[in-house]
Amino acid sequence: MSTQVNSEGVSASRVYLPANQTHLNLLAFFIAQFPHIQATEWELRFNEGLILNMEGRPLNVADPYQPNTHLMYFRRLTREPEIPFEEQILYQDEHILVADKPHFLPVTPSGLYLHQTLLNRLKKKIGIQTLSPIHRIDRDTAGLVIFSVNPNERAQYQNLFRDRAVKKVYEAIAPYSEELEKKLPMTYQSRIQESEHFLQMQEVTGEPNTDTLIELIQAKQPWAKYRLTPGSGKKHQLRCHLNALNIPMKHDQIYPILTPYQEYDLDFSKPLQLLAKEVAFIDPIDGVKRAFSSSQNLVL
Repeated sequence: MSTQVNSEGVSASRVYLPANQTHLNLLAFFIAQFPHIQATEWELRFNEGLILNMEGRPLNVADPYQPNTHLMYFRRLTREPEIPFEEQILYQDEHILVADKPHFLPVTPSGLYLHQTLLNRLKKKIGIQTLSPIHRIDRDTAGLVIFSVNPNERAQYQNLFRDRAVKKVYEAIAPYSEELEKKLPMTYQSRIQESEHFLQMQEVTGEPNTDTLIELIQAKQPWAKYRLTPGSGKKHQLRCHLNALNIPMKHDQIYPILTPYQEYDLDFSKPLQLLAKEVAFIDPIDGVKRAFSSSQNLVL
């Protein structure tokens, strides 16, 4: 069986052909299996050799449907935004890889992004196709992302995040508030949940499900640099908390006002001022204390 990776270092998806179905040909199966994708898109993928059997042989639209088999398929992107910033590998051994991600770069493929993702860039750079992230940060956020090298160990590292056994420290630039400074350092707690728009989280009444230690690092009015240490790991927690305190992060396009992304005309001069600066944990494989720090800095 060939490796499920193309020449660009992008992993394929797999699909199973059930025994209880019949289809005129493979094209008919893919159209029925993925109704949200247009038939012409599948035709193009077949024509470009992006549908293969598990031995890596490209298949044709008219090839017969063979039940109880698996096929591989790759996504096809007509135009993908280029992210002109490079990631750095800070640490690598046989268990984990720690990368320093630039702003704007997604961690994994989604939406318009396939090649221009941290995961696929790293796979192409180091040739380890089993690489898999054990946690995520937003594409708007820069900083540390940890990857598992061995699939059999991935769950042990993920459990550290589930059990809150990982200390994560972020830095952010947001408006300076004299009133807030008097209360810092403080642990801000609230209950947040998804709003009507899936991109935004919102605070609601009820028992808190998030907590963030907020400290002031430096003030240079009208801005200030803050250290944020989350005790929980909810989506957009840090952005939501600072927005609730009336100090939304600099260049935030989601809080307080949702601004539509210009996918093909990103303003690289205005990155979200949020950095995943530090991470520390006890390695579940060898018991060694690991601590990493991003080489990037936010400048007031």
